[in-house]
Amino acid sequence: MQGTVLSFDSETNKGLISGHDGVRYSFSRMDWETSKVEPKENLNVDFDTKGKKALEIIVIKSKKQKGKRSRPNAIFFALFAGGVGAHKFYLGQNGLGLLYLLFCWTAIPLLLSLIEVIFLAFLNEDEFDRRYNK
Repeated sequence: MQGTVLSFDSETNKGLISGHDGVRYSFSRMDWETSKVEPKENLNVDFDTKGKKALEIIVIKSKKQKGKRSRPNAIFFALFAGGVGAHKFYLGQNGLGLLYLLFCWTAIPLLLSLIEVIFLAFLNEDEFDRRYNK
């Protein structure tokens, strides 16, 4: 069965999943199979059921949305056209992109974009999505 995590309390290690069948299923952290992803609201999951309890819960990777910004593309733009602010325009930061473009004749935007390449390279996907894919 598939569903969406409605809530999870890290103190009690218990949560609720809304199944696609319209039923709510309770779960505990011990039923969570995906070790790299912590339980949190709005995650799409696949799970088995026993009564109204969710078991063997696995996170489903959501399909990329059309128009969603990607971290590799942002790194590419920052690396190869960062001196003119291409990565800032790509990330929806048009004001900063304009500043980079106005000062592209100096080396400052180029140096800043190289620092941002490193920052973006070490930023995990969840944090990237939180910042740039609202």
